[in-house]
Parts: sequence; structure tokens; C-alpha cells
Amino acid sequence: MGSTEKYLSDLGLAPLRGKDRPVRGLSFDSRSVVTGSLFAALPGTQVHGGQFITQALKNGAHTILTDRAGYEMARSEISSCDTAVVVAQDPRAALASAAALWFARQPETVVAVTGTNGKTSVASFCQQIWAELGYSSVNIGTTGVAGAWTAPLAHTTPDPLTLHSILCAAAEAGVTHAAMEASSHGLDQRRLEGVRLTAAGFTNISQDHLDYHDNFETYFEAKAGLFDRVLPQDCPAVINSDTQKGIALGDRLKQRDQRIITIGQNETADLRLMAQRFSPRGQDIRYQWQGTSFQSTLPLIGGFQAENVLMAAGLVIASGHDPHGVFETLPHLVTVRGRMDFAAERLNGASVFVDYAHTPDAVKTAIEAFRPHVMGRLIAIIGAGGDRDRGKRPQMGALAAEASDYLLVTDDNPRSEDPADIRRMVLAGIENADHVSEVGDRAEAILRAVDMLGPGDGLLITGKGHETGQIIGQDVLPFNDAEQASVAVAALDGLIS
Repeated sequence: MGSTEKYLSDLGLAPLRGKDRPVRGLSFDSRSVVTGSLFAALPGTQVHGGQFITQALKNGAHTILTDRAGYEMARSEISSCDTAVVVAQDPRAALASAAALWFARQPETVVAVTGTNGKTSVASFCQQIWAELGYSSVNIGTTGVAGAWTAPLAHTTPDPLTLHSILCAAAEAGVTHAAMEASSHGLDQRRLEGVRLTAAGFTNISQDHLDYHDNFETYFEAKAGLFDRVLPQDCPAVINSDTQKGIALGDRLKQRDQRIITIGQNETADLRLMAQRFSPRGQDIRYQWQGTSFQSTLPLIGGFQAENVLMAAGLVIASGHDPHGVFETLPHLVTVRGRMDFAAERLNGASVFVDYAHTPDAVKTAIEAFRPHVMGRLIAIIGAGGDRDRGKRPQMGALAAEASDYLLVTDDNPRSEDPADIRRMVLAGIENADHVSEVGDRAEAILRAVDMLGPGDGLLITGKGHETGQIIGQDVLPFNDAEQASVAVAALDGLIS
């Protein structure tokens, strides 16, 4: 897979010191360096990779890619040996572009989607539409690589060496179409540079990851980087034009004559959602494509899923497929595991769903989207992750309490924090706590909530979705919301003894 040897010039790199030479591998971890490889000493949030140049040289690296600061850190060691040095203003982008040239192959059609919410569903729906149309396809993101070819992933948007090796392996396995999630972290760290995109999409934006980004504007600009740097100017962008940031991004792209496909509920949208009708397990949608009306039945819970479906349809259309053929596939779509995902049903007809929502806006949206599918009371479970943006915790509590009929606040992934402190911060945002309970143990919270369900009621468990573990301290303990709900239903309905 990929090349076993390429010259620096083949990788788009020009050495400041030393000569053009063959490279036998790429690495940004000094421990994985092999003889004759290039070591990328990248600036980090805690430590600069320049501190590991000496170790990389000992392990056999003969070429260093870094910035000026990294070069100065190891100038004496570099000067004493036959080492080529590439000094780049943005070494992360240079490494990603070099990785693209190293691995060389990618699926013929690649689309990417960014936004605070909806990325995983949109990428999955793109893959499903392509599969229905007869193409070998995958989606890449939070749930790994899924579709015609599968692989696990540690991050939503993996590091560039992993990402380009996956794209190459998928292409060699016969995959022709790929849809990928573009996280703000991945975009800020230039992990997508070198990906040959056919189209890109923007879903929405709300507060998230402000533990990483300085403020909301830098968070938005990180996401806008997908269109400013990665998407070629002659390839279309699909933009949700129902939000102010979506409109602003669309205006920015129009100024450079980029082709735009807009989706949303507003009258000017190219792919417009006109009406929805909800049932306990799905919805019917009426929509227009460039003035022509269509209707489809979606076996999907949550009104927002309709916009995710239209975003996916827009991306597939933007990548060159016939709109009518795309629309015919929509009734066959299934939800992503852990996204408004059916978990269990009580004998009295009450249903339980799980969802990955873990930001204030996403939790509010998920609960409100679940409401039309529930005839009785809507009960919700929320929690906030430890070692993450603390500012969103009271907001999440306030919005969830307002949107639900009864709310249970429990633990999510507390990580290194005291879970009681996290729950206190969530509860601090709730003014009227008459319909709110605090239950620290997540399994107990699910059991109590299931026990509360009467005929026509619905329970939405938010926060972890597809996750199969709970992070407490340094430990990852087995935990699956859907399984816990199923066990609780079976126990309370007397299906197990």
C-alpha cells in the first residue's frame, strides 16, 4: 500500500539543508521512525516535536520536516550529521500533503462534511445512498470506517498518515466513493490537506470544543477551513442556509465564484424541506429540488434528520449523480448506530431511544425532535463529559430541563473530574427543578427512567450514543446505553428473572 520509497521532491518538499533524497517512510512519532525515514517535528499544544528530533535521528531518520522553531531546537545535532531538513511555515499542512503523495491512491469521489452536529449521520447517509446506487462506498468518522470496507479509528478525523493510508487501502480494495467527517480539531491541525475532495458540506454550528478553540469565532473559522483551503474552487459546496453562519459562509464562497447548493427550510434553498409528518418510528417529508416537489418516507426519528438526509442528498448530487435517482434511495436509509437509535420498547408501548447528543444545542435539538414522535410524557437523561468545555454544562441543564417533561441528570464520561462536581454544574443551570432528579450511577438512572414509562411515553438517553465504554479516571469500563435500556425493560416487564 503506497510507496516504499519516494524522493523529497516527489512529496512536494524542498530541503533547506541537505539534498533531495529518497525517503523510506513518514512519521511524526520518534518511536516509530525507521532507518531512512522522514520525521515530522510538529508544533503541539503542550510540547513541540522539535524536542524529539535527537531521538528520531538516533532511530534512523535522515530527513526532518519542521518549522523554524523546531529547527533551532536541534540545530547542533542536525549540523553534526548528514541530515536533510525541510523547514515549512506550516509543517502540519506540509506533512498531510506529503502523505497524500506518498500513499497516492484515493477513492475517485470523496466528500467531506463539517459542522457541530450531524456530521456522522450525513456521512453515513451519503455512503448508504451511493450503495443503493450500486457504488462501492465507505464513510469515515466517529464510528470508524464503515460500508464496503471497514476499519477502526481512534479519532473522528484521523491524523494525516492514518487518513491517507485508509483512503489508499480503501481505493485498493475497490472503494470508489467515500464520505468523511471533518472535525474542527482535524481541520485546525491540517489533517485533511491533500484529500482530493469532490464536494464539501456545512451543517450547522453551535458552542462546542471551546476547551480547544479560543472562542466561538476561531471555532467557526476552523470549520470554514474545509472550504477555504481543502475544497478546490471548481468543486461545489453544500451549505445549510437556515443559519446565520451558514449564510455568511455561503456569501464568502459566492464572492470567489464557488458553486453553492443550499439546503434548508427557507424559500430560497435549492433543496428545500417543505413539510414533515411524524409517526412513532419515522416521518414523511415533502421537499423541493429546484422548484420540483417530491415526497419520501424516512424510517428515521427526529425532525433534524430530514435536514441531514437532504444534506447527504445534496452532497451526492454535487458529486455528479442524478437527483431523481438519489431521491429514490431515501426511503431505504437507516439511522447511524447511536443517533436517535431505537433501543427498546416496553410492553405498554413506551419506547426508548439513545442519541450521541453531548452539546447544549444538540441535546435541545434531540429532545425537541423526539417530541413529535411521543404521545405521552417525554423523559430525558443527560450528563456532561469531564475534562471538556465546562461552560456548556449549565446551558445543557437549562435547555434539557426546559425541553423535557422529566429529566434525570447522571454521569457521562467523568474522566479525571469528580462526577458530583460535573453534575452540580449541569444542575446549576436549571431554575425549576421540580421535574428533575440527580442520579449519579448511569445504569441506575436508566433503570429509574425506564420504570417511569407509561403507555405512550418516550425516553431519550443522550450523551454516549454508540459508545460501548464509560471513562472513569484512566479506566474505560464496559457500558452501552442501548444494552442497559434493553436489560431494564426486560427486567421491569418480567421478561427475565
